[in-house]
Amino acid sequence: MDRNFWKTKSIDELSPDEWEALCDGCGRCCLYKLEDEDGNFYYTRVACKFLDIPNCRCTSYENRRQVMPSCIALTPELAHSLTWLPRTCAYRLLALNENLPDWHPLISKDNQGAQKAGISVRDFAIPEGDADLDNLEKDIIDDY
Repeated sequence: MDRNFWKTKSIDELSPDEWEALCDGCGRCCLYKLEDEDGNFYYTRVACKFLDIPNCRCTSYENRRQVMPSCIALTPELAHSLTWLPRTCAYRLLALNENLPDWHPLISKDNQGAQKAGISVRDFAIPEGDADLDNLEKDIIDDY
């Protein structure tokens, strides 16, 4: 893998390994989201039951689409179009031709960069088993 691949390739040119390396491990994409009638998305603090919250990693990543049919297999095309991707998401940033933040693991060489930067869900997410899935509005979090 090219050491600075995200600087030299477009998001559409990435190898599967490079694509996977973009994930910063924040866990934000694993939070339940609500969409209003105007198409605005709101994050909740409720995490998918397969998210290992302390480590912000999926416990069933290879089979996530089978065990959680609503889970999205992110592609370059989707990175260009999904408006609910977090503002700090490397996939979204590269799709918008923006730079990765300094704390991103590819730059900082620290796999805990998202946690140290305070953008991971580790400190506030709750497992879906602890939530009222019929009343997610009460778990909406601000400006995420």
